Parts: sequence; structure tokens; C-alpha cells
Amino acid sequence: MNVVSIMAHQDDEMRCLGTMLKCRARGDQLSFVTLTDGSKGFVHQPDIAPADAARIRHEEMTAVAQAAGAEYINLRGPDEFLYDTAETRMSLIEAIRRTKADLVFTHYHEDYNQDHATTHLLVRHCAMQSCLPVLPTESEPLLRHPAIFLAPPHGPFVFPATHFVDVSQYEAEKVRILKLHRSQDEAMRKAVGAGFEEICERPDAFYGAQAGCAYAECFAPMRARGAIKPYGVLP
Repeated sequence: MNVVSIMAHQDDEMRCLGTMLKCRARGDQLSFVTLTDGSKGFVHQPDIAPADAARIRHEEMTAVAQAAGAEYINLRGPDEFLYDTAETRMSLIEAIRRTKADLVFTHYHEDYNQDHATTHLLVRHCAMQSCLPVLPTESEPLLRHPAIFLAPPHGPFVFPATHFVDVSQYEAEKVRILKLHRSQDEAMRKAVGAGFEEICERPDAFYGAQAGCAYAECFAPMRARGAIKPYGVLP
């Protein structure tokens, strides 16, 4: 299968990366798509030029993709000002078609960051349109609608997890790869007092305790036409 993370920012894949690594182990092809340029992620260095910030975030995400053996597509929308526009929709439809997505991970609809919530709505619409020929793009329409699973948000939100994936064997690799987002590891330590190791291992251990393993990631299906399948897709 072709497994695709479609997220607002570089590093948002942290809630599904372990599962994607497990998908890779079973022979799946991985892709990462980000909708924004990530240029507003430097809370520890607010005077950095936006172009420099965007370049660093792109380089870091490229390194993450290479470490995971994945393709990376950056739609480069304005960070913290992501809107549902015709241009954004067409760019995302093309990205979904280009990756030949069978399984998509994206944001939950309730989230602390509006870019995340906007990405959720864009994925809902564009995944459907990616199968239909009425909106032509460089890549051909998909043959079928991809399965879509939502990752839990950060913050005080009730997340209706229905699917748990044991990522115990991949947790260390997941954290190691995420630390390639060096700027964001530093930014999060300044903003919330924790880096990728703590931000990943604490919830993954919590979900693992619910699923009966050391570490797990949890998901909920997107309740949209075609997004729920009558067969298993998660590893």
C-alpha cells in the first residue's frame, strides 16, 4: 500500500510515524505531505527571517523523509495562515494523486492549532475529489478513495480512539528520526519544557497501557464517504 501522512507542519507526523515505520516493515511505500512552510515554528528564535525558517524546516523534513525511506511533498502554504482556497485544494488533490494514496493519516478536527483543523477539512474534501476526473491535475485520478485515519491532537481534547497499533519495536527509531527536526526539538523544549522523546514516549506509553503493550499509537477513522473500509489497513 501507499501510506501518506498529510499534516499542516513539519513534525506533525509525530503521532503516526511509529505506525508508518511499521507499515514500511510490511512493504508499504511511505510519503509525507505538509501544507505549510513551517516558517512560524521558531518560538526560540523569533527574529529569524521567514525564508530562512522555511528553508530549515524543509531541510529537516527532507532528512526525516530520507531516514524513513519516504517521499516528501511540501505545498509551502503560509504557516499559521492556512486557508481553504481553490489553489490549496488543487495542490493537495495533485499530491494525493501523485502519491497514489491508499492509507492517509491526518489531523483530528478539534485541535489547538487552526492550521491543523483546516488541514483536516482539506483532506476530507480533497481525498474525495482525488478519485474524480472532474478536477484535472498532472497526475491521474485515484482508482479508489483512500482509507483515512485521524491522529490524536495535543491538548485538552477528548479523542475517540478506536484503533491501536503496537509500535513498541519502532518507538526508539521513531524518536531518533523525529529528532532530525532539530529546530523544533529546541523550540518545544523552550515552549513546553519537553522535546520529542518526552512528547512521544509519554502518550505512546499511555496508549500502550490501554492496548496491552509497551508503546502504541491510536487513531480514529475519518467518518467521510469512502474513507472507512470494510477490511483492515493498519499494520
